[in-house]
Amino acid sequence: MYITYLLLAVTILVSVKAFSDEGFKSKLMLNPYDVVHHKKWYRCFSHAFIHADIMHLSFNMYVLFMFGEITELSFVGLYDNKGYLYFALLYIGGILFSTLLSIRKHKDNPYYNSLGASGAVSAVVFAYILLYPKAELGIFPFPFRIPAYIFGPLILIFEYIMAKRGGSHIAHDAHFAGAIFGVLFVTILDYHILLDFFKQFAI
Repeated sequence: MYITYLLLAVTILVSVKAFSDEGFKSKLMLNPYDVVHHKKWYRCFSHAFIHADIMHLSFNMYVLFMFGEITELSFVGLYDNKGYLYFALLYIGGILFSTLLSIRKHKDNPYYNSLGASGAVSAVVFAYILLYPKAELGIFPFPFRIPAYIFGPLILIFEYIMAKRGGSHIAHDAHFAGAIFGVLFVTILDYHILLDFFKQFAI
């Protein structure tokens, strides 16, 4: 649980600082133009530790707490102390991988900016789904729960459609990319987890 708590603490502290310091926030946001043309590669990482407002921060940190704690402990159970490292790599990889589409699409647009931990959090959620495919998860505002192996594909379809539609001011492509990274990362660690997932999905 240590990595999850550290991520929560750092993200909350940095985000709160950014709420009252626009200059600080602007330096940390993902700006693909700056990344490509001015080699400010740190923006591919730093954007995940700042958020647009308290609601944005609260939602991401709530999801990270709910799924990160269990996923991290599961990694530790599977890989002993290396599990902490693997969980950290899952999160960091989710941050970086989720920037790729934005950089490709907006590398020549100096006015495009994005921020938030959603891509990394999405990676954690989908790692959890592979590990616990029968867990029952809810989708707001529906009052019922569905198995994770159904929840996952539904979320992917929704994110893909919204990314194609555009205009929502939400980086749905980052959510989608983070989810894909979470699946790939867990599969690379142990492909049997993916095979077991499909066995559960078929039932």
